[in-house]
Amino acid sequence: MIAPAGEKNREILTTAYKGEPLDFIVDGKIKGTIIVDEVFEVDKKRRIEQIFGTYDVSNPETLTFLKRLGDVAVCGEYELVFDDIKNVKAKIADAKEQLGAKNVSAIMINANPFHRAHERVMRITLEKCDMLVIFLLKPYKQDILSYDLRFKALQYFVDNYLPKNRVVIVPFENTYLFSSYKNAVLDAICASNFGCNKLILGQNHSGIGAYYDKNEMRSILNHYKDLEIDVEIITEFVYCNECKTLVSTNTCPHGAHHHIKYHAESLLEILKAGMLPPAIFMRKDISALILSELFKKRFENIGKIYDAIFPNSGLLENHDEREFYLELMRLHQTTSLT
Repeated sequence: MIAPAGEKNREILTTAYKGEPLDFIVDGKIKGTIIVDEVFEVDKKRRIEQIFGTYDVSNPETLTFLKRLGDVAVCGEYELVFDDIKNVKAKIADAKEQLGAKNVSAIMINANPFHRAHERVMRITLEKCDMLVIFLLKPYKQDILSYDLRFKALQYFVDNYLPKNRVVIVPFENTYLFSSYKNAVLDAICASNFGCNKLILGQNHSGIGAYYDKNEMRSILNHYKDLEIDVEIITEFVYCNECKTLVSTNTCPHGAHHHIKYHAESLLEILKAGMLPPAIFMRKDISALILSELFKKRFENIGKIYDAIFPNSGLLENHDEREFYLELMRLHQTTSLT
């Protein structure tokens, strides 16, 4: 069932007859067809409650959905044509066959930005499965870090720091529906549809509603017994000043006053200001990659600055901004004068 807003859509739906084929058009291209079975009026409030699990007008995503929801709906047999999804499914199936993978886990991330906690989750997951599928969520709103840049940073990490033959990155179209209170359930369904048999979620994942019951972590997913995928909820990772490393809040004995958190929005603000996040938050080479893309041609004479500050072989060499940020981070990590 769909109920698109707009006068043109309303006109088409109110004049449609049973058995009539109607095209789904996205950006001027036909992406599918529905054979009309029934046309009827929609109770918008009830429809939103069914999709989001609540009618909360204080949620901006609810208001966004209201603007897109019409008061006339159509239902019937439909077919969608998305070659990119078909290609991704084929890519995952081929990788599974080559590896002989039976246990395929999935992670859904924004990587906005990609940080050390993401790394830890991926490594732990890879230890327990044959193959990892990383769904990199495409934003439906403009953001500071472009999707291409986030994909580039994630691909760089996979290529250089993981067994890349066991990892598949999937560009995943994120929609306003995934901001609802049923976000975790929709994630699980999508991961299953792409051939994964386990989904890894953090306890702070939106819409998960994690809580402890008799020392067992439970969530909204416990109410959906028919999901054809296992879901594992993992605790938050932080950097502990006492442990001097990345730890799980479930295993670290030190209090929250010793914990440095991986807060994505704050890291994004640091990058937005053109600063290098400390290496405990992000790898220096990934920070350098991001800053060199965000602030292109930031320095008038990068080669001159580079040669004047950093040790060099004495030969004339060309250096780019990415190399500059890498060397600068190395100096940040010196200890004799700090």
